[in-house]
Amino acid sequence: MRGLVLKSTGKIYTVELENGTIAHCFLRGKIRMEGLKTTNPVSVGDHVMVDNEEASDRFSITEIEKRTNYIFRKSTNLSKQMQILASNIDRLYIIATLKSPEIQLSFIDRFLVAAESFRIPASIIFNKIDLLNESDLVRLQEISALYEKIGYPCLSISLEEDPAIEALQKEIDGKQVMIGGHSGVGKTTLVNTLDDSLDLRIGEISQAHLQGQHTTTFAEMHRLRSGGYIIDTPGIRAFGITDLDRDVISHYFPEMRDLIGQCKYHNCKHLNEPKCVVKEAVENGAIAASRYMTYYQLMTEDQSEIHRKNKYD
Repeated sequence: MRGLVLKSTGKIYTVELENGTIAHCFLRGKIRMEGLKTTNPVSVGDHVMVDNEEASDRFSITEIEKRTNYIFRKSTNLSKQMQILASNIDRLYIIATLKSPEIQLSFIDRFLVAAESFRIPASIIFNKIDLLNESDLVRLQEISALYEKIGYPCLSISLEEDPAIEALQKEIDGKQVMIGGHSGVGKTTLVNTLDDSLDLRIGEISQAHLQGQHTTTFAEMHRLRSGGYIIDTPGIRAFGITDLDRDVISHYFPEMRDLIGQCKYHNCKHLNEPKCVVKEAVENGAIAASRYMTYYQLMTEDQSEIHRKNKYD
């Protein structure tokens, strides 16, 4: 029987079967032996085949269908494996806040690079705009313009009776989407607002560090009453990217991708080479300095160091 993985807790998987029933499944041992470079062979969003063992209530996942895409990050251990956050994603929504907590643009950029690497459409939702003063709102407009210019739709909301929620429900309807971001930016609150029957637990903001206190331990997918599925992921403090060839990282920056091939050297890395069109675009403001800084960090950083810092909140 075919099913859709709604939640993974490491050993037990919550699967929605084709007939609408929910089964708690174990993983057949042979699937673990396929040499996957992931800490979780099955992820939320996977389509799987499930077998009900004879004369038993025990269900087993016997097969994982090929994924159309997935979002991954470095595992929290030091194995240098990757951890798949979710798979088969129609759109990624990055939830960000300018205050309580303040999010770094490099975090948004890294998430976008991960989405671009699998051609997953992405949008940015700026939440808690009711906390912003006049100068904050000006900065928000500037940041939104930066990302919209390069093709990422931006939405600014306050979850207190925001009319934009209805439009978001219609956009999600019939799709399988993922939301991601730091803890405390309002991911779970957004899910509850999209469907108030879910009543998911919401954490509080740590006053010591103005960061969210992590409540979502595992990624989990919810069927929305208005239609579609939404994947709520654990808050992530850092977003380490693995298994991306540094020779093609520039392809995952749309504003750089348009300039590829125009540099003096065909193998230009856009770092220290002379007559680099990308660097010239940064100097004249055509490419945002913050975006180029993220690119530079991805090209030059110590991957093992990022690996150690990349943890859940």
